[in-house]
Amino acid sequence: MSKTNNLRGLFRLRRSDRRGTAAVEFALVAPIFFMLVLGMIEVGRAVMVQQILTNASREGARRAVLDGATASDVQTFVNTYLANTSLPAATITFPQGNPESATFGAPVEVRVSIPFSQVSWVPAPMYLGEQNLVASSIMRRETVQ
Repeated sequence: MSKTNNLRGLFRLRRSDRRGTAAVEFALVAPIFFMLVLGMIEVGRAVMVQQILTNASREGARRAVLDGATASDVQTFVNTYLANTSLPAATITFPQGNPESATFGAPVEVRVSIPFSQVSWVPAPMYLGEQNLVASSIMRRETVQ
């Protein structure tokens, strides 16, 4: 019996020495864990917004290739599309020229860009804060010859 009591006493001493171990381990691991979680949220939001911008540029290009389309009509249409998805207004450009000046079969490109800092869910984005999210679509002009 005395041998069993000695072992119990030894284990009690070992347990009492480890009282703050969990708190110290948490203090060491928590910052890394929270940085990983915030990074996943930030990158996930960037992928989501990039997909919305791609859809908006595609819909803008569809509108731009129709007969009688103007640059201001396309910009209004794309910004309305973005507003319906709860995104702020973006910069819409036409790198190959305005839609109204395009001839039959000419490519019309609609480029939509927005700074990630305007659409981030994280108050101060650490990883992608300075990035611009850009999407572009090109379609051929459909006018009557």
